[in-house]
Amino acid sequence: MAAPLASSPATAAAPAAARSYVGPMVLMTTLFFLFAAVTNFNDVLMPYLKDVCQLTDFQSTAVQSAFFGAYFLMSLPAGRVLEKLGFQRGIVLGLLVMAVGALLFVPAANSRTFGLFLLALSFLGAGMTLLQVAANPYVSVLGPARTAASRISIVGVANGLGGTLSPLIGGLILFGGSTVLKAQLAQLPLEQRLSEEAALVKPLYVGLAVFLAVLALLFFVVRLPEIESLPADEDAAAAQAAAETGRSSALSFRHLTLGVVAIFVYVGVEVGIGSFIIRYGEAQNINQLSGFTQELVRILSQATNWAAALFGNAPEAIDTTAGFTKAVGAVLVASYWFGVMVGRIIGIPLLSRFDARKLLAGVCAAGVALVLLSIASTGETALWLVVLCGLCNAIIWPVVFPLAITGLGRFTKQGSSYLIMAIVGGAIIPPLMGLLATHGGGLRVAFILPALCYAYLLFYALNGYRVAR
Repeated sequence: MAAPLASSPATAAAPAAARSYVGPMVLMTTLFFLFAAVTNFNDVLMPYLKDVCQLTDFQSTAVQSAFFGAYFLMSLPAGRVLEKLGFQRGIVLGLLVMAVGALLFVPAANSRTFGLFLLALSFLGAGMTLLQVAANPYVSVLGPARTAASRISIVGVANGLGGTLSPLIGGLILFGGSTVLKAQLAQLPLEQRLSEEAALVKPLYVGLAVFLAVLALLFFVVRLPEIESLPADEDAAAAQAAAETGRSSALSFRHLTLGVVAIFVYVGVEVGIGSFIIRYGEAQNINQLSGFTQELVRILSQATNWAAALFGNAPEAIDTTAGFTKAVGAVLVASYWFGVMVGRIIGIPLLSRFDARKLLAGVCAAGVALVLLSIASTGETALWLVVLCGLCNAIIWPVVFPLAITGLGRFTKQGSSYLIMAIVGGAIIPPLMGLLATHGGGLRVAFILPALCYAYLLFYALNGYRVAR
């Protein structure tokens, strides 16, 4: 999921020339890389825990519910925490909360207790929420207003890169492994084999905890520019005063209410598709991969093996002769998130030249078509059609969010809070897909839900965005 960025940059209190923002920007860019890396790793963690903890498709989706549920529960408390601690200490606290969550993966893996895994993910999600609430507005004011767009682009690319690399590296470590190791594990009794496989996740999260602790220390000792508040655009608020007549809250605006639902289904469909790519691929019974997919997997696995070695693993190149495997699926998950990053890079100039609402309608219509074609197809074709949905997802947030808060005037902040809370869609849509997959007729039926999500977003682009007067 793309990190939500402030859309109205402002200048910091002191003149930019008197300060150096290079160090703070490096730290903030690292944070945005971290946001997507931790979030998108859940897409390979979900099928991994499904096997290790012997879960159904529906039960495994609790991974996303535990993580994204924290956004809903912690959004408002996070704002109050930042009011008391300030941006810098709030970021330090968020990093430490995440470090605790990462360390909880050790006892969870040792006992193979799914509830402990979910508790760990809840801590990660809670810390991430605090970081997001602090970091998003901070980047927009960290320097001169004229360079705000450049800063947002930099952290956006870092966000996309982190989201692309983490499922790829994680898939190599969790699903790759050497042929000898796989053969040895296959000979073990079930419980012993599952315990050995559960241990694979521990070095990843211990390494993450150490990284988070070091990053927290850096944020604690580095002197960051103090930003007391984000100035409101009084002129814009005055110009919109007429639209507020008779309104008692942001939810009194039809287009905002429908926009909250749009953000809910957007995050839900983006997370839901990413979460089920591996399982969807397994359900296709692909015994022979195309030459394109085999070459893609070979290149990406070789390019990232060095990173796996940093965690004490030395997996061999992914075997593509056996058809679709979880390791191959991890590469396709990374390709899905890479599509989001590419779509974002392409979308920046397109959104400045064309009607954003028409572009939104186009990508949502394409999303509906891709998912329905996938449901009607089989094999690798069906799989790649849903992977391509990543390109469609790239511009949905940056178009829907401003459409939803248009004309809210003094209710803009309230409306923005509701939209941020709607990120909880990532905790709801994947379990609904899992429920359909487990009890409603399989994964092919489950993918009807993403098609319906794109259809609603298409409705919002065509009609729901209209501001009622």
